[in-house]
Amino acid sequence: MLGLNRKDSLILAVVAVLTLFAPFILNLFPTNSELAFFNAGYPDLMQRFVIFGIFAIGFNILFGLTGYLSFGHAAFLGVGSYAAVWMFKLLSYNVIPAIILSVIVAGLFSAVIGFISLRRSGIYFSILTLAFAEMSFRLAYSVLTPLTNGETGLQVYTDDPQILSNGVNNVPHLFGLEMRARETISVGPWDFTFPVGYYLCAIILLASFYLSIRIFRSPFGLMLRAIKSNQTRMTYTGLNPKPYTLAAFIISGMYAGLAGGLLASMDPLAGAERMQWTASGEVVIMTILGGAGTLIGPILGAGTIKYLENVFSKMNESLLEHWFAFLPHWLQETVVWCVSKFTGEGWHLMMGALFMAVIIFLPGGLVEGGQRLLNLFSRKSRSEEARATKTEPAE
Repeated sequence: MLGLNRKDSLILAVVAVLTLFAPFILNLFPTNSELAFFNAGYPDLMQRFVIFGIFAIGFNILFGLTGYLSFGHAAFLGVGSYAAVWMFKLLSYNVIPAIILSVIVAGLFSAVIGFISLRRSGIYFSILTLAFAEMSFRLAYSVLTPLTNGETGLQVYTDDPQILSNGVNNVPHLFGLEMRARETISVGPWDFTFPVGYYLCAIILLASFYLSIRIFRSPFGLMLRAIKSNQTRMTYTGLNPKPYTLAAFIISGMYAGLAGGLLASMDPLAGAERMQWTASGEVVIMTILGGAGTLIGPILGAGTIKYLENVFSKMNESLLEHWFAFLPHWLQETVVWCVSKFTGEGWHLMMGALFMAVIIFLPGGLVEGGQRLLNLFSRKSRSEEARATKTEPAE
């Protein structure tokens, strides 16, 4: 199907089902029940799932295939957002030109940074990308304020040119179909929301994921794997790895720019905080948590991080007291005090502990965990079949 083998087609089908039916999958509990706290079928959150999934897919092409660890990919995310908002300001609120420009600008920017950074490898490459990202952040925050609006952030104003605007659609739209439009369907105690903006991002995610599969299975992807395996031996064979690593860096940067353009398309605002080193570290964690070098791992990692971030950050002490009300008072206070340090404002501690556990026990990420479970169940089924078919010798 679509030039893919059976295994890759199955993976693409799984991702398609998860994204297209997300409003149902992420709203497992009735709307008015206490367990609805764990639902994640909100338009903004679902959009972040797929947008950061695109970001992680692109980063995985660089890190997962070549082994080059970039700590500055948030720079391309921020550049893509700024390019999209400028397109809104100059032309119109139509998201298609904004997304296209964000990919082009991020690609050009990544070509410049990649050409310089890839003159070194290993930790030196990582430090160079981090330095460029911090320079970009400082430029956007304080130096290039006419272009970025500094700490306030770039946004669209009523006196902006918008030369192609008809004055009717004053919000991001796709040829008149507003990104914030949504349809809610009630089925018994459940409410399912279907946002237009989310489905645009979901379709782009599927196209991006399909492209990443083709890259992974192509001769170009094989060359990138060879670079990761033994770049020195590859050089001795007479092949120059620099063009391949630069191409991977540019493609990865264009993915990040696409994610930044989609963020601005869902909320027409671009700020320098998207270019901070913490944002670059977040995509590293997403990729490693899901499984670097795997196809579906970055998507799983991005979804897991964003979901747990949403859940843990909303847990306050009053909610914890309600949950542990069945305990004796002295024990309730102790448990709430301990758990509250890892939730609410301290949710970063919980995420850090989770990441440490995955690195220690599942170095291959969530994909490795899934493979271990499948192998465990397959061994059990094979042993049961062997016992069932075992015959007693005739007397």
